[in-house]
Amino acid sequence: MSRIGKQPVEIPQGVKAEINGNLIMLKSPKGELSYQLPSGIEIKIDNNKILVSRTGDGKNERALHGLARTLIANMAIGLSQGYQRVLEITGVGYRAQSKGNKLTFSLGYSHPVEFDLPEGITASVDEKQTTITLKGIDKQVLGQIAADIKKLRPPDAYKGKGIRYAGQRLKLKAGKTGKK
Repeated sequence: MSRIGKQPVEIPQGVKAEINGNLIMLKSPKGELSYQLPSGIEIKIDNNKILVSRTGDGKNERALHGLARTLIANMAIGLSQGYQRVLEITGVGYRAQSKGNKLTFSLGYSHPVEFDLPEGITASVDEKQTTITLKGIDKQVLGQIAADIKKLRPPDAYKGKGIRYAGQRLKLKAGKTGKK
């Protein structure tokens, strides 16, 4: 049996869980998330805990057991605490500005780059305009948006200029050496 899949998911304070067939919906004041369970996976609520089990012992059910439990746990954490991802911009003249649900970047191109944020994701930019903090309740959407923003100007292999995750370490290349 899956070690992760057999662990119960605690329902945090302020989060309500509702099961409708193969669909689980979690609601809180921050928002609402739902997950369609794959076939072969069952779910039930007992003593403020969500229990995930599988109907058979086939390869597909075993593979999806821990995944389903982890996705439900991520939904519960997102609705109670929320998730955040921090991006850093490195490079002379590289900066970002936030206006409503739109980010405007100056990344060394001949034009400013605009990025629209989806519903449920908020962004804040620090005073130096080099650190972006993304916040949201859906871990998967937040990670995808952070990756899309990073893709606008990935870090350079020689000088390290570009957009990177906070704390990400880059191995810089040495470059060419001149003739003597």
